[in-house]
Amino acid sequence: MEPLLPDRTPRQGGRWADHRTVINGVFWRSRTGCPWRDLPGCYGNWKTVYNRHRRWSAEGTWGQILDELRRGCDQNAQGAADPHWAVGTDSTVVRAHQHAAGARRSAPPHLATEPAVEADYPAEATTGGSVE
Repeated sequence: MEPLLPDRTPRQGGRWADHRTVINGVFWRSRTGCPWRDLPGCYGNWKTVYNRHRRWSAEGTWGQILDELRRGCDQNAQGAADPHWAVGTDSTVVRAHQHAAGARRSAPPHLATEPAVEADYPAEATTGGSVE
């Protein structure tokens, strides 16, 4: 992943914070959903992590990293394309909302059971009319 990251030569001022620490801070913040200011100190200054994340998003660095990781997943150990590659999903990844339990099995009696019929409107009505 390191070859995909920007050069650590500073643009202005002093030296940059370690990329690994900043990336871990971005991952922690994304996983918890906390505000940037609540980032633990072990990841460095929150403003540094925020600015690096914002800069890399604007420059497309995150997209390049993701594309390269996907490319690596599509290849087997010998470097050839792996036709059996699949995404594994289990209950630790997929969760239902708490209100999803106990849904009705049939429509309530006061609702219509026939499918809705599309109305046939003139062209002016569907496009908002003409502009003159």
